[in-house]
Amino acid sequence: MSSATITVRLEDEVKERLARLAESTQRSKSFLASEAIREFIENNEWQIAETRAALKEADAGDFASDREVKRLRKKWQSNAD
Repeated sequence: MSSATITVRLEDEVKERLARLAESTQRSKSFLASEAIREFIENNEWQIAETRAALKEADAGDFASDREVKRLRKKWQSNAD
């Protein structure tokens, strides 16, 4: 896998916390920052894909029936007790 270098501006406090975490985990600051960015991107890509899929279903009129909603509400209420 190839890699590229970018410059990121961090608040002093975040930079210090990153340095402490790198020392504690015996990982480089670069590795930790790269992992954090990768996870952030994956999470946001997933959220956007799920939102688009939900909007597509809504546009197609694919909604739960009143009966399905009531059954689900009853299930969650009994699980909460």
